[in-house]
Amino acid sequence: MWMFRLLAVLAIVAAIAPCGSSAAVAEDMREVLAPTGKLRIGAYPGSPLSMVQDSKTGETRGLSIDLGTALAKRLGVPVERVTYQRIADVLDGMKAGEVDFTVSNATPARARDVAFSQTLLSLELGYLVPAGSSIEAASAVDKAGTRVGVTQGSTSERALPTLLRSATVVPAQNLKQAILMFERRELDAFATNKPILFEMSDQMAGSRVLDGRWGVEHVAVAIPQGRDAGMDYLRGFVREAQSNGLLAQAVERAGLRGAAKAE
Repeated sequence: MWMFRLLAVLAIVAAIAPCGSSAAVAEDMREVLAPTGKLRIGAYPGSPLSMVQDSKTGETRGLSIDLGTALAKRLGVPVERVTYQRIADVLDGMKAGEVDFTVSNATPARARDVAFSQTLLSLELGYLVPAGSSIEAASAVDKAGTRVGVTQGSTSERALPTLLRSATVVPAQNLKQAILMFERRELDAFATNKPILFEMSDQMAGSRVLDGRWGVEHVAVAIPQGRDAGMDYLRGFVREAQSNGLLAQAVERAGLRGAAKAE
């Protein structure tokens, strides 16, 4: 009889231990990943990767918002949304200690300033052209006199001057400004990842996202440098989001188009 009782006690302990361990890990990670007691999510408007607003319901969605909220729930902390005008500003805010979490193109240049998880998903890079444009494909953009817009501080601004030999790269302050530049006929095309281009095209009647691509960007979760103790936990969260449907749901909620499987 005592043997059966012992086995029963051991079974209960085994069942309880993982929960206690998980709670202890979450408590430790709260201090690392959300040191102010809340998870500050950095976001900017106009990108499904970050923050978009449903035109019918007014609900705010986006990968940064949805995944950051899920991580905060897992850690047991509230969220605070910190809004900027563009991704470069979000990353500057992270460097300044104002942001704990965001989703961004994980380039080597950005990895010098923030720490990235493994790739969350990959995106095609392409071009948007306005209504009536004679440009039919991405391969036809690089011509003398073509003005290609990019967001200031973006990866596109750094990469395109080396890829385009004849077209001119024209910086725009943010995505809203880029649309206004199209309206004033100051741009012939705009370059960034396709999810953003599709969002812009929804606001520009007759505009088109061109077939073809000029590159691929690999998106990951970004956290401030110096939080190495939380990276294994963060990578586990990303793997879980990819396998349990959380990422797929966030992609669908944000209306993200142009995504590819993580490479």
